[in-house]
Amino acid sequence: MNFDEYRGVWVFNEQRDGELVDVGIELLGAGRELADKLETELCGVLIGHNVSGLAAELFEHGADKVFLIDDPITEQYRTETYMKAAGDLVRKYKPEIFLYGATSNGKDLASAVATEVMTGLTADTTLLDVNVEKRLFEASRPAFGGNIMATILCKKHRPQMATVRPKVMKKPERQPGRTGEVIEETFSMREEDLRTKIIDIVRDTKKGVNLEEADIIVAAGKGVKDEKGFKLVEDLAAVLNATVGASRDVVEAGICGHDHQVGQTGATVTPKLYIAAGISGAIQHIVGMQNSEMIIAINNDPDAAIFNTAHYGIVGDLFEVLPLLTEEFKKALQEETEEGGVPSHA
Repeated sequence: MNFDEYRGVWVFNEQRDGELVDVGIELLGAGRELADKLETELCGVLIGHNVSGLAAELFEHGADKVFLIDDPITEQYRTETYMKAAGDLVRKYKPEIFLYGATSNGKDLASAVATEVMTGLTADTTLLDVNVEKRLFEASRPAFGGNIMATILCKKHRPQMATVRPKVMKKPERQPGRTGEVIEETFSMREEDLRTKIIDIVRDTKKGVNLEEADIIVAAGKGVKDEKGFKLVEDLAAVLNATVGASRDVVEAGICGHDHQVGQTGATVTPKLYIAAGISGAIQHIVGMQNSEMIIAINNDPDAAIFNTAHYGIVGDLFEVLPLLTEEFKKALQEETEEGGVPSHA
């Protein structure tokens, strides 16, 4: 394999029903930084039907080129068609790095393409960098139960590939009017050649805990000890109109459901305010909330790792601190309402 033939940083820009999935835009920001360090192009990969109009949005978020396969057979995601489409593009244009969002479809496609073109894949990465001198992609993720960060290299194969979970990277600023080159490729598969058929699409309409979209999260850690301690977190969340989160320890103790879990094996969140109550600050939790705009930690251990990530820290017993905070926020919001204003959290 001649590595010198492989150039460019690619991002798979997943779309659903003609709408771009946010994580693809987030990865254009991360991909832009990698491409600039390597002095190479940033390219989006767009696969679907009647999706050519989405290319403009990719250019405005940093892509220099967009590889487009627009065919009725790729209107809905199927492993067979998308693996063939992406695999053909990789074999023809030889990207150096290929990033995918860690959505259900993104993870499925990335692993299928890795098998198709015989290269490596790092899953659920949280940090991306590159060794410019050796042109080696450095994909880092928590390992061994979150006790260490492992940086994984793909030294013998190309492209170097990784999946990244939604909300881990920040969206780049839009540059209105920015343009680029669209390279459209034809697609040769026929419906009758496929082994999978889409009979119907049934959407999950169940309403659960929506941590990803929450502006304020009050999260419970092992320090809450039991349901009584967890209730204090719920009380503060209710006053702030916040969503309740939790660390893995709390979920595994059966105090709340997995849909509340924040971290490597739960949700990745980016609220405006994240209040961590009784959370120690293990790596697997930090990777899920470290991009919050403001983090306030409450812990009775002044040496707790959570304070290294928090913007503000309260060293104290959460069983004393949480009721005080709840009462003070109640008073402040009540006074705001009585003065004729609208509570700031509403």
